[in-house]
Amino acid sequence: MGFLVRVIVSSIAVWLTALWINGIELTQADEPINQVVIVLVVGLVFALVNAIVKPIVKVLTFPLYILTLGLFGLIVNALLLMLTGWITGYTQWGLTVDGFWPAFWGGLVISIISGILSLILPSGKSNRG
Repeated sequence: MGFLVRVIVSSIAVWLTALWINGIELTQADEPINQVVIVLVVGLVFALVNAIVKPIVKVLTFPLYILTLGLFGLIVNALLLMLTGWITGYTQWGLTVDGFWPAFWGGLVISIISGILSLILPSGKSNRG
């Protein structure tokens, strides 16, 4: 349940970022339901990239996180967004990222939106003792 919530949060964050940031675009569909499927697939890929690749990158770049007081995380988020665009570029459900700076601002916006949505939406974990 928690991963499903993470996919939904990632999907909404990527969709809103594609609307707001120039240089980040989602593949457009003819019908609204197909557009929802595209957004969900890109959100799924982004959630998987964050779940699999991000912990590995954090461990390998731990000294840079310490040296920059965590600001290196913004660069990591940008690179993960670019990786998602590269992976989905091979499918019909693509995310297009036009360079590092759109990815940097997109990663920042996605982090903010995801943080807000994670506070609003249930995590899927039970709080029963």
